[in-house]
Parts: sequence; structure tokens; C-alpha cells
Amino acid sequence: MSTPEAPKKRKPNPALMKPVQPDDVLAAVVGSTPLPRGELTKKIWDHIKKHGLQDQANKRMINADDALKAIFGGKSQVSMFEMTKLVSNHVK
Repeated sequence: MSTPEAPKKRKPNPALMKPVQPDDVLAAVVGSTPLPRGELTKKIWDHIKKHGLQDQANKRMINADDALKAIFGGKSQVSMFEMTKLVSNHVK
């Protein structure tokens, strides 16, 4: 009888672990120190939850306050998926 193999542990993607530098617009929300992308997204979500910016009718949509509107290119509402694309325009 063969013993079942243990499931392989997933390795974190090194590109996501590499710290990126937020520009001045993004730094207003997440701070100016370099952060890995995962931490960056987490801080943006903390801001969204703290200020109640997730749309109540459609939870996939984010309503922008003044700080987020600058990051979102002036849009007052974006989807979660669009948000990550727009945020990547503000990292070096």
C-alpha cells in the first residue's frame, strides 16, 4: 500500500513580496514607506472599511472619498478589480 502524499505547500510569489514605493498620491492613504503589494492592498482595504466606502447595494463596488478619488483617476466609484489596476499606476 502506498501512503498518500502530503499536499504541497504553495510558495508565495516573490514579485508580490518585493516592496514597492507608493507615489505621493497613494502615500496619503497607505503611508510613504515601501510596502509589499499584499500589504499595500490590505492598507487600502483598511481605509475603505474604516470610512465605510464599500457600496452597500453592490459590495464589489468601492465609493471613493477624496483620497481614493485621486488614486482612482477622478472616478467616484470603481470595482474591486479595477481598483488594483488603478493602484498599480501609483507604485514605483
